[in-house]
Amino acid sequence: MNKGLTVEKSILINATPASVWEVITDPAKVKQYMFGTDMTADWKVGGKITYKGEWEGKSYEDGGTILEIEPEKILKSTYWSSMSGTENTPENQMVVTYKLEAKDGGTLMTVIQDNNKTEAGAEHSGENWGMVLDSMKKIAETK
Repeated sequence: MNKGLTVEKSILINATPASVWEVITDPAKVKQYMFGTDMTADWKVGGKITYKGEWEGKSYEDGGTILEIEPEKILKSTYWSSMSGTENTPENQMVVTYKLEAKDGGTLMTVIQDNNKTEAGAEHSGENWGMVLDSMKKIAETK
C-alpha cells in the first residue's frame, strides 16, 4: 500500500500508559474527545473498529480493521471515512497508529496517520489530531 502523506503528532501526558490506553479504548472516553462519536471494537488483530455519529447534520460510519494491538503500547488500524467521498477500498484507507511510551513519569503518546492523499488533507488531519490529543491529555490527566 502506498503510504501517501504522513501526519505525526506527539504529546506528553502526565498519566500512566494504562490510563492513556483507557482513553484510547474506552467508548465513553472516546465519545468525549472524538466529537461525540460512538466507537465499538473487537480488540484483536483482524477485529473491526467502528466510529459512528453525526457531523453537521450528516450521519457517518467510519472505521477499519485492527492490524496490531499490544495493550498500553500500540494500536494500529486501517481507517476509512464515509465522508471522504471515496470508495472503501484498500488504496483509500489510511493507517492510524497510536504508540505509547513511558517517559518522564508520564506517557509519550504519538499518533501517526499514513496515506493522506493531499497536502491540504494532511494539514487538516494534523490540525484535528492536535485538538484531539489536547483533549485526550486532559481526560487522561483528570483523576
